[in-house]
Amino acid sequence: MIFGAHCSTSGGFYRAIERGCQAGCQVVQLFVKNNMRWLGKVPEPKEVERFQQLLAAEKRQIHLVFGHTGYLINIAAPEGVNRQNSIQSLVQELEFAGLLGLPFLVLHPGAHLGKGEVAGLKLAAKALDEVFEATGKSKVRIALENTAGQGSCLGSRLEHLAELFSLVKKPERLGVCIDTAHLFAAGFDIRTPKGWDNVTKQMKKWIGLEQILAFHLNDSKTGLGSRVDRHEHIGKGHIGVAGFRAIVRDPRFARHPGCLETPKSEDLHEDIVNLKTLRALAGKGGKAN
Repeated sequence: MIFGAHCSTSGGFYRAIERGCQAGCQVVQLFVKNNMRWLGKVPEPKEVERFQQLLAAEKRQIHLVFGHTGYLINIAAPEGVNRQNSIQSLVQELEFAGLLGLPFLVLHPGAHLGKGEVAGLKLAAKALDEVFEATGKSKVRIALENTAGQGSCLGSRLEHLAELFSLVKKPERLGVCIDTAHLFAAGFDIRTPKGWDNVTKQMKKWIGLEQILAFHLNDSKTGLGSRVDRHEHIGKGHIGVAGFRAIVRDPRFARHPGCLETPKSEDLHEDIVNLKTLRALAGKGGKAN
């Protein structure tokens, strides 16, 4: 894998590239607007140009930048204001991602809010159809992220992701992002090479390994099957170093982005340590904790 982290755009989109370089990232994930607001201001041409110029200048280090959608978006919401806001917000984020030249945005499949999984998946697929219709010329894909299964959230089962692929009119606009902490909290035991192999067989069956665009590499503060989403530093949680060693050494994902979403402070020292650990586990130098 090629490793990186989610980086803040505070101060401008280009700052995510600067922070990524500071931490030693090869890939960067970012928000294309304020993640806790429905809509944002269209990026100024000068801001987009500065971002793209810096990315081009740092291409030897930063190989890929992709986005993550805002946390308010719920494509599985029932009819109402929140659903319409979610669709409008996602359309805008795809447009912003296109301006920045990002290949895909990571999106949670949403929560059915008591309507049930079947109804929720149908609503999510319908929302995606509306979004894809409104962004017909966009080349930006949506990478559906598996979830821990908290509350009524969809995506804790691989079957949910498979169903969305089968329901949408343009499945070619979709992909998948696999979050390791979410997998574990949802009940997939990936603490050993055998466990990882069993899970990848299920991924191949339900979604196809070719649909995986990226990984979120997070250890879990909570136990197997807890259905509680709490990220921990690599090797410090319940998955452990043996589990991550198997994941990052899987040759099928040698060129896939593996992105940290672990807790961090201003100086990014946690990202630096976690990236060093991941590279050591992958056999790329250093010493794993």
